[in-house]
Amino acid sequence: MSKRYGGDFSPDGQRDGDAPRQRVTAEPPRAASFRGRKPERHGAKINMLFVLPLAALAGALFGNAGVSAFTADLAGVASLFLAAWLTRDGVRAEDAFNERNVARRPAIPRKLFGAVATGLGTGLLVFGGNWNLIAAILVGLIAAALHVASFGVDPMADKGLDGIDRHQTDRIARKIEEAEGVLDQMSDAIRRARDRQLEARVDGFQDTVRQMFRQVEADPRDLSSARRYLGVYLQGARDATVQFADLYARNRDPQIRADYVEFLDDMETNFAKRTRAMLTDDRSNLDIEIEVLRERLNRENLHIEG
Repeated sequence: MSKRYGGDFSPDGQRDGDAPRQRVTAEPPRAASFRGRKPERHGAKINMLFVLPLAALAGALFGNAGVSAFTADLAGVASLFLAAWLTRDGVRAEDAFNERNVARRPAIPRKLFGAVATGLGTGLLVFGGNWNLIAAILVGLIAAALHVASFGVDPMADKGLDGIDRHQTDRIARKIEEAEGVLDQMSDAIRRARDRQLEARVDGFQDTVRQMFRQVEADPRDLSSARRYLGVYLQGARDATVQFADLYARNRDPQIRADYVEFLDDMETNFAKRTRAMLTDDRSNLDIEIEVLRERLNRENLHIEG
Protein backbone atom coordinates (compact mmCIF):
# COMPACT_ATOMS: atom_id res chain seq x y z
CA MET A 1 0.00 0.00 0.00
CA SER A 2 1.43 3.39 -1.00
CA LYS A 3 2.13 6.02 1.65
CA ARG A 4 2.24 9.76 1.24
CA TYR A 5 5.58 11.23 2.27
CA GLY A 6 5.34 13.89 4.94
CA GLY A 7 7.61 15.69 7.30
CA ASP A 8 7.85 18.76 9.52
CA PHE A 9 8.03 21.12 6.54
CA SER A 10 5.91 19.19 4.03
CA PRO A 11 2.39 20.30 3.06
CA ASP A 12 -0.45 18.23 4.33
CA GLY A 13 -1.49 17.22 0.85
CA GLN A 14 -4.88 16.06 2.11
CA ARG A 15 -7.81 16.44 -0.30
CA ASP A 16 -11.43 16.90 0.66
CA GLY A 17 -13.23 13.60 0.92
CA ASP A 18 -10.04 11.51 0.99
CA ALA A 19 -9.53 9.00 3.72
CA PRO A 20 -6.79 9.88 6.22
CA ARG A 21 -3.45 8.77 4.91
CA GLN A 22 -0.58 7.45 6.94
CA ARG A 23 2.39 9.80 7.13
CA VAL A 24 5.98 8.72 7.13
CA THR A 25 9.07 10.71 8.06
CA ALA A 26 12.49 10.30 6.55
CA GLU A 27 15.15 8.79 8.78
CA PRO A 28 17.92 11.12 9.94
CA PRO A 29 21.11 10.82 7.90
CA ARG A 30 23.65 8.43 9.33
CA ALA A 31 27.27 9.23 9.90
CA ALA A 32 29.61 8.51 7.03
CA SER A 33 31.37 5.16 7.22
CA PHE A 34 34.78 6.86 6.91
CA ARG A 35 34.18 9.33 9.73
CA GLY A 36 37.03 9.30 12.26
CA ARG A 37 39.32 7.26 10.03
CA LYS A 38 42.78 8.46 9.12
CA PRO A 39 44.34 7.99 5.69
CA GLU A 40 47.15 5.50 5.60
CA ARG A 41 50.52 7.16 5.85
CA HIS A 42 52.58 6.93 2.65
CA GLY A 43 49.57 5.23 1.05
CA ALA A 44 50.11 6.64 -2.45
CA LYS A 45 53.84 5.91 -2.46
CA ILE A 46 53.28 2.35 -1.24
CA ASN A 47 50.74 1.78 -3.99
CA MET A 48 53.31 2.95 -6.52
CA LEU A 49 55.75 0.40 -5.16
CA PHE A 50 53.28 -2.32 -6.16
CA VAL A 51 52.50 -0.77 -9.56
CA LEU A 52 56.04 -0.17 -10.85
CA PRO A 53 57.11 -3.85 -10.78
CA LEU A 54 54.13 -4.60 -13.04
CA ALA A 55 55.57 -2.34 -15.71
CA ALA A 56 58.94 -4.08 -15.42
CA LEU A 57 57.20 -7.46 -15.60
CA ALA A 58 55.37 -6.45 -18.76
CA GLY A 59 58.66 -5.36 -20.32
CA ALA A 60 60.27 -8.67 -19.43
CA LEU A 61 57.39 -10.75 -20.78
CA PHE A 62 56.91 -8.94 -24.06
CA GLY A 63 60.52 -7.99 -24.73
CA ASN A 64 63.00 -9.75 -26.98
CA ALA A 65 65.64 -10.35 -24.31
CA GLY A 66 67.41 -13.66 -24.01
CA VAL A 67 66.85 -16.29 -21.37
CA SER A 68 69.51 -14.93 -19.03
CA ALA A 69 68.22 -11.37 -19.22
CA PHE A 70 64.64 -12.61 -18.78
CA THR A 71 65.66 -14.54 -15.66
CA ALA A 72 67.45 -11.50 -14.21
CA ASP A 73 64.40 -9.31 -14.91
CA LEU A 74 62.05 -11.77 -13.23
CA ALA A 75 64.31 -11.91 -10.17
CA GLY A 76 64.35 -8.11 -10.06
CA VAL A 77 60.55 -7.92 -10.30
CA ALA A 78 60.16 -10.46 -7.51
CA SER A 79 62.59 -8.49 -5.35
CA LEU A 80 60.63 -5.26 -5.95
CA PHE A 81 57.35 -6.94 -5.00
CA LEU A 82 59.00 -8.21 -1.82
CA ALA A 83 60.27 -4.69 -1.10
CA ALA A 84 56.76 -3.24 -1.49
CA TRP A 85 55.29 -5.83 0.86
CA LEU A 86 58.01 -5.30 3.49
CA THR A 87 57.68 -1.53 3.27
CA ARG A 88 53.92 -1.60 3.71
CA ASP A 89 54.15 -3.81 6.80
CA GLY A 90 57.03 -1.71 8.13
CA VAL A 91 55.00 1.50 7.87
CA ARG A 92 52.06 -0.14 9.65
CA ALA A 93 54.33 -1.46 12.40
CA GLU A 94 55.84 2.00 12.85
CA ASP A 95 52.39 3.58 13.09
CA ALA A 96 51.43 1.08 15.79
CA PHE A 97 54.72 1.84 17.58
CA ASN A 98 54.09 5.59 17.49
CA GLU A 99 50.53 5.19 18.73
CA ARG A 100 51.53 3.38 21.91
CA ASN A 101 52.98 5.01 24.99
CA VAL A 102 55.02 1.94 25.88
CA ALA A 103 56.31 -0.19 23.04
CA ARG A 104 59.24 -2.29 21.95
CA ARG A 105 61.01 -1.69 18.68
CA PRO A 106 59.89 -3.97 15.82
CA ALA A 107 61.64 -7.31 15.93
CA ILE A 108 62.24 -7.20 12.15
CA PRO A 109 63.32 -3.89 10.54
CA ARG A 110 60.94 -4.30 7.60
CA LYS A 111 61.50 -0.87 6.06
CA LEU A 112 65.26 -1.36 6.12
CA PHE A 113 64.92 -4.77 4.49
CA GLY A 114 62.54 -3.16 2.00
CA ALA A 115 65.20 -0.63 1.06
CA VAL A 116 67.73 -3.44 0.53
CA ALA A 117 65.23 -5.40 -1.59
CA THR A 118 64.48 -2.26 -3.62
CA GLY A 119 68.17 -1.71 -4.34
CA LEU A 120 68.65 -5.38 -5.20
CA GLY A 121 65.64 -5.50 -7.52
CA THR A 122 66.58 -2.29 -9.31
CA GLY A 123 70.14 -3.47 -9.72
CA LEU A 124 69.00 -6.78 -11.21
CA LEU A 125 66.78 -4.99 -13.73
CA VAL A 126 69.69 -2.78 -14.79
CA PHE A 127 72.12 -5.69 -14.87
CA GLY A 128 69.78 -7.77 -17.01
CA GLY A 129 69.55 -5.01 -19.58
CA ASN A 130 73.22 -4.26 -20.27
CA TRP A 131 75.23 -6.71 -18.07
CA ASN A 132 77.18 -3.83 -16.57
CA LEU A 133 77.85 -4.78 -12.96
CA ILE A 134 79.20 -1.38 -11.86
CA ALA A 135 76.20 0.47 -13.28
CA ALA A 136 73.83 -2.03 -11.66
CA ILE A 137 75.48 -1.56 -8.24
CA LEU A 138 75.43 2.23 -8.48
CA VAL A 139 71.79 2.38 -9.56
CA GLY A 140 70.83 -0.13 -6.86
CA LEU A 141 72.52 1.96 -4.16
CA ILE A 142 70.75 5.08 -5.39
CA ALA A 143 67.39 3.27 -5.34
CA ALA A 144 67.98 2.02 -1.79
CA ALA A 145 68.99 5.52 -0.65
CA LEU A 146 65.88 7.03 -2.22
CA HIS A 147 63.76 4.41 -0.45
CA VAL A 148 65.25 5.38 2.91
CA ALA A 149 64.76 9.05 2.14
CA SER A 150 61.10 8.47 1.23
CA PHE A 151 60.03 6.10 4.02
CA GLY A 152 62.68 6.52 6.69
CA VAL A 153 64.02 3.73 8.87
CA ASP A 154 62.34 1.53 11.44
CA PRO A 155 62.29 2.46 15.15
CA MET A 156 65.58 1.22 16.55
CA ALA A 157 64.97 1.73 20.29
CA ASP A 158 62.25 0.83 22.79
CA LYS A 159 59.90 3.56 23.92
CA GLY A 160 58.75 4.28 27.47
CA LEU A 161 60.58 1.34 29.06
CA ASP A 162 63.22 3.21 31.08
CA GLY A 163 62.98 2.32 34.76
CA ILE A 164 60.07 -0.10 34.25
CA ASP A 165 60.10 -3.75 35.23
CA ARG A 166 60.88 -5.76 32.10
CA HIS A 167 58.82 -8.74 33.24
CA GLN A 168 55.76 -6.57 33.79
CA THR A 169 56.11 -4.81 30.44
CA ASP A 170 56.49 -8.17 28.70
CA ARG A 171 53.23 -9.32 30.23
CA ILE A 172 51.48 -6.15 29.12
CA ALA A 173 52.92 -6.37 25.62
CA ARG A 174 51.81 -9.98 25.22
CA LYS A 175 48.33 -9.25 26.54
CA ILE A 176 47.83 -6.28 24.25
CA GLU A 177 49.18 -8.16 21.24
CA GLU A 178 46.68 -10.94 21.94
CA ALA A 179 43.89 -8.37 22.26
CA GLU A 180 44.96 -6.70 19.00
CA GLY A 181 44.75 -10.09 17.32
CA VAL A 182 41.19 -10.48 18.60
CA LEU A 183 40.31 -7.04 17.19
CA ASP A 184 41.76 -8.01 13.82
CA GLN A 185 39.62 -11.16 13.79
CA MET A 186 36.60 -9.03 14.67
CA SER A 187 37.31 -6.70 11.74
CA ASP A 188 37.71 -9.62 9.35
CA ALA A 189 34.39 -11.07 10.51
CA ILE A 190 32.35 -7.88 10.14
CA ARG A 191 33.59 -7.41 6.56
CA ARG A 192 31.69 -10.57 5.63
CA ALA A 193 28.46 -8.76 6.48
CA ARG A 194 29.15 -6.29 3.61
CA ASP A 195 27.80 -3.31 5.52
CA ARG A 196 30.02 -0.22 5.58
CA GLN A 197 28.10 1.40 8.43
CA LEU A 198 28.58 -1.67 10.61
CA GLU A 199 32.28 -1.69 9.76
CA ALA A 200 32.49 1.93 10.88
CA ARG A 201 30.58 1.07 14.06
CA VAL A 202 33.01 -1.75 14.87
CA ASP A 203 35.92 0.64 14.22
CA GLY A 204 34.43 3.03 16.78
CA PHE A 205 34.16 0.24 19.34
CA GLN A 206 37.77 -0.75 18.69
CA ASP A 207 38.92 2.83 19.22
CA THR A 208 37.32 2.74 22.67
CA VAL A 209 39.02 -0.57 23.42
CA ARG A 210 42.39 0.82 22.36
CA GLN A 211 41.97 3.67 24.83
CA MET A 212 42.04 0.99 27.51
CA PHE A 213 45.19 -0.40 25.90
CA ARG A 214 46.89 2.97 26.21
CA GLN A 215 45.80 3.31 29.84
CA VAL A 216 47.22 -0.10 30.74
CA GLU A 217 50.48 0.77 28.99
CA ALA A 218 50.68 4.06 30.89
CA ASP A 219 50.09 2.37 34.25
CA PRO A 220 50.91 -1.39 34.37
CA ARG A 221 49.06 -1.65 37.71
CA ASP A 222 45.78 -1.40 35.78
CA LEU A 223 46.39 -4.72 34.04
CA SER A 224 44.79 -6.74 36.83
CA SER A 225 41.54 -4.75 36.68
CA ALA A 226 41.47 -4.79 32.87
CA ARG A 227 42.42 -8.45 32.40
CA ARG A 228 38.82 -9.68 32.11
CA TYR A 229 37.95 -6.92 29.63
CA LEU A 230 40.99 -7.65 27.46
CA GLY A 231 40.30 -11.37 27.58
CA VAL A 232 36.83 -12.75 28.20
CA TYR A 233 34.76 -9.71 27.20
CA LEU A 234 36.77 -8.93 24.08
CA GLN A 235 36.70 -12.54 22.92
CA GLY A 236 32.95 -12.59 23.53
CA ALA A 237 32.55 -9.53 21.32
CA ARG A 238 34.56 -11.25 18.60
CA ASP A 239 32.51 -14.46 18.81
CA ALA A 240 29.26 -12.47 18.68
CA THR A 241 30.54 -10.59 15.63
CA VAL A 242 31.45 -13.82 13.85
CA GLN A 243 28.01 -15.32 14.50
CA PHE A 244 26.25 -12.12 13.49
CA ALA A 245 28.21 -11.77 10.24
CA ASP A 246 27.43 -15.34 9.20
CA LEU A 247 23.73 -14.97 10.03
CA TYR A 248 23.27 -11.47 8.62
CA ALA A 249 24.99 -12.35 5.35
CA ARG A 250 22.32 -15.00 4.73
CA ASN A 251 19.04 -13.21 5.51
CA ARG A 252 19.83 -9.46 6.06
CA ASP A 253 17.33 -9.33 8.91
CA PRO A 254 17.11 -5.71 10.18
CA GLN A 255 16.13 -6.86 13.67
CA ILE A 256 19.31 -8.92 13.98
CA ARG A 257 21.29 -5.91 12.83
CA ALA A 258 19.61 -3.67 15.41
CA ASP A 259 20.31 -6.20 18.18
CA TYR A 260 23.97 -6.37 17.20
CA VAL A 261 24.32 -2.57 17.17
CA GLU A 262 22.71 -2.41 20.61
CA PHE A 263 25.15 -5.07 21.81
CA LEU A 264 28.09 -3.01 20.53
CA ASP A 265 26.72 0.08 22.26
CA ASP A 266 26.55 -1.78 25.58
CA MET A 267 30.05 -3.19 25.17
CA GLU A 268 31.51 0.17 24.27
CA THR A 269 29.82 1.82 27.25
CA ASN A 270 31.23 -0.80 29.62
CA PHE A 271 34.76 -0.49 28.22
CA ALA A 272 34.60 3.30 28.46
CA LYS A 273 33.37 3.14 32.08
CA ARG A 274 36.17 0.74 33.02
CA THR A 275 38.78 3.03 31.43
CA ARG A 276 37.39 6.08 33.26
CA ALA A 277 37.39 4.11 36.50
CA MET A 278 41.08 3.28 36.03
CA LEU A 279 41.82 6.96 35.43
CA THR A 280 39.88 7.87 38.58
CA ASP A 281 41.83 5.32 40.61
CA ASP A 282 45.09 6.77 39.31
CA ARG A 283 43.97 10.26 40.33
CA SER A 284 42.97 9.01 43.79
CA ASN A 285 46.36 7.34 44.23
CA LEU A 286 48.08 10.56 43.18
CA ASP A 287 46.04 12.59 45.67
CA ILE A 288 46.96 10.15 48.44
CA GLU A 289 50.66 10.37 47.59
CA ILE A 290 50.51 14.19 47.57
CA GLU A 291 48.70 14.26 50.91
CA VAL A 292 51.22 11.88 52.52
CA LEU A 293 54.14 13.95 51.28
CA ARG A 294 52.50 17.15 52.49
CA GLU A 295 52.02 15.68 55.98
CA ARG A 296 55.64 14.55 56.10
CA LEU A 297 56.89 17.98 55.11
CA ASN A 298 54.73 19.59 57.76
CA ARG A 299 56.05 17.26 60.45
CA GLU A 300 59.63 17.94 59.42
CA ASN A 301 59.07 21.69 59.52
CA LEU A 302 57.51 21.46 62.97
CA HIS A 303 60.41 19.31 64.15
CA ILE A 304 62.95 21.83 62.85
CA GLU A 305 61.16 24.75 64.48
CA GLY A 306 60.96 22.91 67.79
